[in-house]
Amino acid sequence: MASPSTPPIEPSADPAPPAQAKPVSRTRDHLANERTYLAWMRTAIALLGFGVLIARLRYLVSPQVPGTGQGWLLGLGLACIGLITVLLSTWHYFAVLAAIEANSYEPTSRWVILFSLVVTLLGAGVLYVLFSAPATVKGWAVL
Repeated sequence: MASPSTPPIEPSADPAPPAQAKPVSRTRDHLANERTYLAWMRTAIALLGFGVLIARLRYLVSPQVPGTGQGWLLGLGLACIGLITVLLSTWHYFAVLAAIEANSYEPTSRWVILFSLVVTLLGAGVLYVLFSAPATVKGWAVL
């Protein structure tokens, strides 16, 4: 029942046109994709830098110190993983970009699991090299 103060609603002869659906903005998705890409690039740069550091440490330690001769291989491995990370993250960025535009993006965890396993193995190698080195070098205590 309509209240006495409001006039009754009459059907109009000209119905309102249907509301136009707003185009879906994918800006947030693209910016999130770019942030993820930049985070992977920071990780790659850190791996490269850490790998170069470990590889160059062989010049600071005397070759007569036992257990320090093959540490550079670990540094080389870290640097190579850093380069592979650059390539894979760039490929993944463009794959996600295309999936966002096609509105068919489905997240996957295989690269995250693979990368985590590789970095875990290399990290274990770093710890092995670190703790297998002797505690003293030429009379100086290594901290």
